[in-house]
Amino acid sequence: MHRLIFALCLLAAPAFAVQPDEILDDPALEARARELSKGLRCLVCRNENIDESNAGLARDLRLLVRERLVAGDSDDEVIAYLVDRYGEYVLLQPTATGGNLILWIAGPAMFLAALGGAAIYLRRRRPEAGAAPAPLSKAERDRLDEILKK
Repeated sequence: MHRLIFALCLLAAPAFAVQPDEILDDPALEARARELSKGLRCLVCRNENIDESNAGLARDLRLLVRERLVAGDSDDEVIAYLVDRYGEYVLLQPTATGGNLILWIAGPAMFLAALGGAAIYLRRRRPEAGAAPAPLSKAERDRLDEILKK
């Protein structure tokens, strides 16, 4: 029974990340803040968004997002502000432009290069089509006959 309660607490942990004192009075602004928070990386927890993280820095980022929304910033302006302040690492899905474009292309390019190298290796390794094996010499034929007679 204790294990079940513990498991349920672990599953519900992300629900407790946003504290009641953080929630905005305006439901539309709160919905925008939640949506923006889902795309922002917690700089402490790595691959967890700030909406689900219990880290202190994630709380500060959630408050900063809400502060910027209350100030009248658009969603793009809030994201731009955070990227200017913390770098593109704060985005869970970085843009595919500039230096990041190399990172986006490198994986598939390396896969295709490896696939091409494997194809060339396998093509060179197989025997030529239609090439007959070399005929047996007289000594080899005699030895084969001797083996087959036994």
